[in-house]
Amino acid sequence: MVVEEKKISSELVFEGHIMKVYKDSVSLGEEGTATREVVRHKGATAILAVDEDGKAFFVEQFRYPIGKALFEAPAGKIDEGEEPLECAKRELFEECGVSAKKWTSLGKMLSSPGFCDEAIHLFLAEELSESEANPDEGEFLDIKKLPLAEVLEDIRKGEILDAKTQILVLRGCDILKIG
Repeated sequence: MVVEEKKISSELVFEGHIMKVYKDSVSLGEEGTATREVVRHKGATAILAVDEDGKAFFVEQFRYPIGKALFEAPAGKIDEGEEPLECAKRELFEECGVSAKKWTSLGKMLSSPGFCDEAIHLFLAEELSESEANPDEGEFLDIKKLPLAEVLEDIRKGEILDAKTQILVLRGCDILKIG
């Protein structure tokens, strides 16, 4: 049985640069009430940039919450008033120094809907031109350009842990008829 939860009250408990955290009281109908901790996020984009040889751009960067470097698709937060596609174009250029003439939406994903409303918009970028990357201040990453078929195999072997990268590569490979 699915019970629709309805907000009774909401209290802002933390406001940071990239998220807000709320403690909400919700009605469970005849089942009573419950407390929900909710992270509100403006959203993000992730990009699968694939060249004419079937190689794609990825980044490796240290992720403090898990204490290690992760292999990921280029991605970033949507700025206030920015459209997802514009964010994707900006992030791909900043992180990898890459521009694309052809963009295809691959839909969106919810990163962790049990406690967070972040939606990540996924894009396939093709017909690429390369220049120098210009990452944000405090952003340290290594750019990797790898055959997409190899990355797909690494996902299948469980070697790539980042969910947005897994979903993006799987959807991109379906469209590009890889693997």
